[in-house]
Amino acid sequence: MSGLDQASSHPSGRLRSRLRQPFFGALRACSSALASLPRLALDIALPTLCVSCREPVAGEGVCATCWAKLSFIAPPFCARLGIPFVYDPGPGLLSMQAIADPPAYQRARAAVRYDEVARTMVHALKYQDRSDLAPTMGRWMVRAGQELLGEADALIPVPLHWRRGWSRRYNQSGALASVMGKSANLPVIGNALHRVRPTLQQVGLSRADRALNVQGAFKVPPENKSIVQGRRIVLIDDVLTSGATVDACARALLRARAASVDVLVFSRVVDTLQAPI
Repeated sequence: MSGLDQASSHPSGRLRSRLRQPFFGALRACSSALASLPRLALDIALPTLCVSCREPVAGEGVCATCWAKLSFIAPPFCARLGIPFVYDPGPGLLSMQAIADPPAYQRARAAVRYDEVARTMVHALKYQDRSDLAPTMGRWMVRAGQELLGEADALIPVPLHWRRGWSRRYNQSGALASVMGKSANLPVIGNALHRVRPTLQQVGLSRADRALNVQGAFKVPPENKSIVQGRRIVLIDDVLTSGATVDACARALLRARAASVDVLVFSRVVDTLQAPI
């Protein structure tokens, strides 16, 4: 037996060992508390503010007043596009837009309408490094997309071109997908779909120009097709306006032999509450 083993087996050695354990435990607890002091001081000095009205708020990103202004999307809505209806026509009814111009994706769902508060949250996440909003927004999306997520095999965020990703430092759709993947216990495949050419900002473009802007912009590289093939995919994005971007993404995924593609976004533009056809 080595000297170290003899010392540890000696009664006095065992006593010292038992005395050291609570000491080191207390030391670790003190170290952890000291490490959290700067964050605590920052929280006290700079409390979290409502992303919309800048009033102090605890945790959720929006205050009670702005929460009341959010318009959450719930049935009745178009079974294909998720556009809200003015009355309930019964299950499975489609909007005139879904019948006249059906998208490549199967279904689209959104958590909220793209109103003033939702727009402020989206812009803060996308342009102001407010990644702390992603957990809240992602939870709302999970609730809105329960049907889609329950049938999905994987989540794929709408990708940024590498130049835009470099300038923004992160992809807001990827941040939302990460939150949702953990909540729904689904894999997030961030590298399956590529934006192979830079595109103009869609803001301000007409519906036709939006479709032309993203035409051919997305591709599943040959080495990634096996990741997509046969899988039921849910595309994740922050906003759905005309649907041109997610439609182009869905076409690329379906060309790579995805079994189906659904779309789940935080907010969608709704010009008017539509009647079913």
